[in-house]
Amino acid sequence: MASLLQPDRVVYLVRGEKRIRAPLSQLYFCRYCSELRSLECVSHEVDSHYCPSCLENMPSAEAKLKKNRCANCFDCPCCMHTLSTRATNIPAPVPDDPTKTAMKKAYYLACGFCRWTSRDVGMADKSVASGGWQEPENPQTQRINKLIEYYQQLAHREKQDRDRKKMARRRQCMPLAFSQHTIHVVEKYGLGTRLQRQRSGAPISSLSGLSLKEGEEQKEITIEPALALDEVEPLPEDCYTRPISLPEVTTLRQRLLQPDFQPAGASQLHPRHKHLLMKRSLRCRKCEHNLSKPEFNPTSIKFKIQLVAVSYIPEVRIMSIPNLRNMKESQVLLTLTNPVENITHVTLAPCEDEDPDDINSTAKVMVPSKELVLAGKDAAAEYDELAEPQDFQDDPDVVAFRKSNKIGFFIKVIPQKEEDADVTVSFKIRHDFRNLAAPARPSEEGADAAAEAIWLTHHVELRLGPLAP
Repeated sequence: MASLLQPDRVVYLVRGEKRIRAPLSQLYFCRYCSELRSLECVSHEVDSHYCPSCLENMPSAEAKLKKNRCANCFDCPCCMHTLSTRATNIPAPVPDDPTKTAMKKAYYLACGFCRWTSRDVGMADKSVASGGWQEPENPQTQRINKLIEYYQQLAHREKQDRDRKKMARRRQCMPLAFSQHTIHVVEKYGLGTRLQRQRSGAPISSLSGLSLKEGEEQKEITIEPALALDEVEPLPEDCYTRPISLPEVTTLRQRLLQPDFQPAGASQLHPRHKHLLMKRSLRCRKCEHNLSKPEFNPTSIKFKIQLVAVSYIPEVRIMSIPNLRNMKESQVLLTLTNPVENITHVTLAPCEDEDPDDINSTAKVMVPSKELVLAGKDAAAEYDELAEPQDFQDDPDVVAFRKSNKIGFFIKVIPQKEEDADVTVSFKIRHDFRNLAAPARPSEEGADAAAEAIWLTHHVELRLGPLAP
């Protein structure tokens, strides 16, 4: 179970922008590049935002406006669990006769885990169940908004300056760029009249979107610099003599979850709007094809595209490890699983002496020289009692057992370093792969060409554990 319970015992090398070693269960496989991909060498794209509690879906613009928080769901300020709305009956005066009272429904927020309620901090009950809860106001809101507007203006100016310099460099090369072919294209698509209508000195079209409208003056935003105060608020007289009640003091995590207030006491804790989650797509940076794309509906856990590596690449697992001793040969039993439906041929080879990928090996490994043949994956074969087993004529010295699309085989390991660190071995695995999902191109004779097999090579590292005492 090296890929489930101990995923770091068997790692594959990803030769992307960065050389990353990761378990096969954490990698993706690009069918168009025929290469492994990790999370470091793919582009992450946000598909949608949603609330994990009420599963409300919202576009990116609305999520940014709401500061990536849900308007209806709240988190407990004490234990960070989701708060639920509770209903209760309270006596209220009758409008017609103030001397009489009648029971009226009231709603408040309560945590089912730590029993915190909105009544603990003095929040008033509501007559309706959703929306409009009382929220504290940050006294520094105006200052923060002023700073945001000021730095947005600075960023806008810097972008305009960069684009002006870029267009100035383009203008120097513009007479050389206007060849006869360029003039023909301009006249054909009617761009000449637009260029003629532009008056001299008018802003370039690419920069007109960045500038303000005509007749509108840019308002200068100024901020007052922050000043240090010589006098600070004195501490209360009973600061050192008052006994401390730990349940009334907030923890560091509770304060950091509310950075705009940082409450010091439990009576100042207010519920916070729940953070939104997002569904993201992964795209290969080399060919720009999707490797993972979830469904848009937040209630669905299915994927439209999910090219995980365990569905295409043979998986190596560690089955049994004997007692490893320094400079002594040991036999390790590994398993190899074929995830695809067609027969796969696998060849193992040790790393060369000056292999740049082999940097972590601490033992010498001897792998089988014969080709290993893996049967195709068949989900119904396990329940089909009348199915005849295929005869692959396995060598018993190499193949320990065979079951459906999985085989067990032996490798020999000789540890070379007498250290307390784990024994690590590396080897190359080479297998054939047929891309059945890619569209097959028609051959010259007119018939559809079958998917041609390509050979892929992967660098695999096994961490076998420490030496026996």
